[in-house]
Amino acid sequence: MVQLKKKLSGQMRVKSIPPFAGSGDLPEPDVYVIASGGVRIPAHSKILASASSVMENIIERAQKHRSTERKVPMLGVPYDAVAVFIQFLYSSRCSEEQLEKYGIHLLALSHVYLIPQLKQRCTKGLAKRVTVENVVDVIQLARLCDAPDLYLKCIKLLSNNYKAVEATEGWKFLQNHDPHLELEILQFIDEAESRKKRARRHREEQRLYAQLSEAMDCLEHICSEGCTTVGPYDMDLSKHKGPCSKYSTCHGIQLLIKHFGTCEKRVNGGCSRCKRMWQLFRLHSSICDQPDECRVPLCRQFKLKAQQDRRVNDSRWRLLVRKVVRAKTFSSLSILKRKRGEEARMGTYRQGVRSFPLAR
Repeated sequence: MVQLKKKLSGQMRVKSIPPFAGSGDLPEPDVYVIASGGVRIPAHSKILASASSVMENIIERAQKHRSTERKVPMLGVPYDAVAVFIQFLYSSRCSEEQLEKYGIHLLALSHVYLIPQLKQRCTKGLAKRVTVENVVDVIQLARLCDAPDLYLKCIKLLSNNYKAVEATEGWKFLQNHDPHLELEILQFIDEAESRKKRARRHREEQRLYAQLSEAMDCLEHICSEGCTTVGPYDMDLSKHKGPCSKYSTCHGIQLLIKHFGTCEKRVNGGCSRCKRMWQLFRLHSSICDQPDECRVPLCRQFKLKAQQDRRVNDSRWRLLVRKVVRAKTFSSLSILKRKRGEEARMGTYRQGVRSFPLAR
């Protein structure tokens, strides 16, 4: 049994020797790295010390105590991972296969012994390979090893797949042994859900403001130029007028105008559709900057009423007006940008056509 142990130990030591330890360019190793299972990996103190200030302190401490044999302990990880780590200190190289097999252990070693280049590679490699099954282990390691990018990647994956992660053994272990981290993760998930709700509400509001801005454009278009069946009183509507580019919105405004003109309830407060038309008239008046020349009905009247009646508690309406004006401005800028892009493309096309040799 003793002979068998010696034989296995010898095989392990041979496997774990750094790639440059036996080269003719280097002197004999003068320090041993002690890995798990008592495996001794011969190395050179100058190379270890130049690569890591932590190992330099360990080696110097052994020299001060005049120890007959200088050792650098690297316990708690497989000896093969330690061998790959020592190999990186010699060559600054680490294969993808080695990262995939020992990435977690190499991240821990690179953090403990302050090897930032290897730590960065391990962080990026683990971020690509994190899954629902190992995310809890990786997030704990990222937290211990001060790897914020990896931690954020893990916590986002966990947040998006919480039900699946909750069923894993890693999550159950976390609940029993690290309730502080569990609370931190749950708080992040709650905040992420709140951010999603706020973003969704913001998108819905922006869509509403854009629709109101388009409705204002259609109202001005109908009252000044006319569209299909509705137009100014002094315009001949017998000639068929084709639909405009925003006909889906414009058609709805025309239906509202027709109803508003014939509704019997309009005088007594009106129905819901009439109230909507009143609000559109009022909103247009709040936005319009040329009420004396404007052809939209009631524009000037609403302006005068707004000047006479300065309501203190009408802040919501003023906010709505500002939002619609902003949406109108953004829409105008996007249209102008699109037109410029089309003009630039057409200019490039014409230039290409002129420069193309005509066949004779």
